[in-house]
Amino acid sequence: MDQLSSVHHMRNRKMFGEYAVYCQDKVVALVCDNELFVKITEAGKKFMGKSYVEGPPFPGAKPWMRVDGDKLEDREFLSELIEITTKALPVAKKKK
Repeated sequence: MDQLSSVHHMRNRKMFGEYAVYCQDKVVALVCDNELFVKITEAGKKFMGKSYVEGPPFPGAKPWMRVDGDKLEDREFLSELIEITTKALPVAKKKK
């Protein structure tokens, strides 16, 4: 979360021993086994370019974009990826 401090409306929530990362009330990423997985969007894949890698955040899950290495330490890159992903995702549905 420290790496994403420049992104507005960020929060996280512990779920099943791991963490879901929210931006504008949309789940944009998961932190599982100390790895960051970002929800796949066409805009996000384009932004990731050659460093794009898919993988499941946990057994049985659909693939997400895995972000690791130098990309995790690059605040600007990571913040921009989260903002791009947030914009590409549909508005979260209100719970009744």
